[in-house]
Amino acid sequence: MVSVDEELEQILDGIGPRLRALRRDRRLTLEALAAATGFSVSTLSRLESGKRRPTLELLIPLARAHRIALDQLVAAPASGDPRVHLTPLRKGHGSTLVPLTQYPGRVQVFKQVLAPREPKLVTHDGYEWLYVLAGELRLVLGEHEFTLGPGEVAEFDTGEPHWFGPASTSAVEILHLFGPRGDRAVVRASPSTADPAPVAGTTPPSTASEVRTRTGSVRPRTSM
Repeated sequence: MVSVDEELEQILDGIGPRLRALRRDRRLTLEALAAATGFSVSTLSRLESGKRRPTLELLIPLARAHRIALDQLVAAPASGDPRVHLTPLRKGHGSTLVPLTQYPGRVQVFKQVLAPREPKLVTHDGYEWLYVLAGELRLVLGEHEFTLGPGEVAEFDTGEPHWFGPASTSAVEILHLFGPRGDRAVVRASPSTADPAPVAGTTPPSTASEVRTRTGSVRPRTSM
């Protein structure tokens, strides 16, 4: 039987390799991470190699820089409740996806951290709703392009050529709903009687999609 002290050492020993893998998956250099956290390159290097003991003072800023929960860095023991301890899935280009629902054939909900990548328009059956949690999201819908900030929403038919990802060299964190054609996600962050102003610096949306600020509801302009 593993003692408490041995289990603690195993957890601490796993943090350095986990930090290195996370940084490399997101294509970040030590210099870029040092600039984001305020730590020196040597401190980060020693932490990743296990030559420096991880502390909360080091791990909390790193978790914020990577936009993940602290327990994902320290591999906290699972409680057995999947509603609390969800399993992140690493995708290509350093992106991370966390499934929040498991309902085949119905609306699926994900939390995503998207790393920078080249735009590639796609089309497929379905309907998508995006809510920006942190960072800036670049959304391309056909010939139109939008930049959304935290609290802003987009909703569109995926039959229209589309792509979304970070608007800059930094990752963006979003909630992503995807459902079959005909399903709709209607959201109101706060009561609003006036039509909110369009997102600054964007082209008006196409007839099959709409973008709204954090205070407005989001609805398609045409029924499918």
